[in-house]
Parts: sequence; C-alpha cells; structure tokens
Amino acid sequence: MDTRFLGIPELTETPSVAVVVDVMRAYTVAAWAFARGAERIVLAESLDDALALKARHPEWVALKDGAPAPGFDAVNSPGLLRSAHLDGRTVVQKTTAGTVGALAVKEASLVLCAGFVVAEATAGLLRQRGCEAVTFVVTGEDGRAEEDLACAQYIAGRATGAGADATSFVRRAAESRAAAELTEGVREGAHRDDVALCLEVDRFPFAMVATQEDSLMVLRPRGVPASAEEASV
Repeated sequence: MDTRFLGIPELTETPSVAVVVDVMRAYTVAAWAFARGAERIVLAESLDDALALKARHPEWVALKDGAPAPGFDAVNSPGLLRSAHLDGRTVVQKTTAGTVGALAVKEASLVLCAGFVVAEATAGLLRQRGCEAVTFVVTGEDGRAEEDLACAQYIAGRATGAGADATSFVRRAAESRAAAELTEGVREGAHRDDVALCLEVDRFPFAMVATQEDSLMVLRPRGVPASAEEASV
C-alpha cells in the first residue's frame, strides 16, 4: 500500500482513497455519537450552515467546537457527549479541522474519518477494499498535529499488515500539544476525560464512511467483517 500523510493545505489534488484523521476531538466525538445511537452525522461547511440545517430540522442535534453557543445543542467533547441519548437522530457537526478535512476530499472515491477509537476497523476496511494508495489527511495544525499523525501512521501500519503496536503511537498523542491544551483547560468546551477518551484504541468496532448525499457530506458507521479484522492476526 502506497501511503501519503498530508495536511489540509497540502491537498492539491483529489485522492482516490482518503482517511481523514482528527483524534482530538472531532472523530472521537463522531464515534461516540454513533455509539450513543446517532443514525448519521452531517458535516457542515460553516457554523452558519450548521445553524441553517438546525433551523430547517429542529429535531437534529447541532454541535460545534469551543464553548456552548445559541442554536447549538452540544459541544465537540466526547466526555460531554458520552451520556447523550441520540437514538435515530441526525447530528450536525462543525469543527475547526476535522470536518474541514473531510470536506476537502469529498470527491474521493472512498472517504473514511478516523481516530484511535476506530483505528483497527478503519484499517480493516482499507484491507477489505484492497486499497493500493491511501492519503491520510492530518487535519490538526496544518498537518503538524502529532496526535493525528501518530494515529494516521498507526492505522497505515495496521492496514498494511505490519502488526504495529499501539503503545508508542498513543504515547506520542498523549504528549501532543492538543492533549496539553485540553488537560490545561486552554480549549473551551472540554471535559476532564476528553484526552483519555481520545486515546482509547479500538473502543468501537466500526469504521466511519463519509459520502455525498444530495448536497450534504454525510458520515455513517460501517461495520467491518471479522475476516477483514483478522487478516493482521
């Protein structure tokens, strides 16, 4: 498998297969939303678009980065979202980096969104599809976010059957700037458990696939057959 690791500004052409990584916290939050029963997640282009979607669909759940704001139901925190009841609901998500990264590669034939919590399922789906070339979009800090790069490299190793151990990759993420800012309370809308939740490896048994549905970019969970996951064992 040919792999590339690019920041959002480095995406000069549409990749065939893209894995968009945002560990802290967009795609950890997305995975928790699905675990709490959400049917789908609409990735919004802007805060105004998210509010417009919420206005048209009052039953949808809108969430954003940072502090709580009028019109939004939740913030981008796994610690705060893990107790939500989202059975059958549509979530609208707008974040600083994660959703931007997915929208930047929306024309790709396969778009997966990932964090450590869905790492093996993501790698399993790449193996199942027989992907020969994969672009990992490192969303944070214009491609320099250590937690996203570490997760991307871990998934790449698992996808190629290298049998990468998670320990060193998780350690890198734990020592990242994002982890420090969340721990120190620099980032608003955070819970004290956010870092620990973002560093859980393979908490959930599904990958997350983003596709265009009408005019929206929509994320849905995708279970991975056991045979694909066992390919690296």
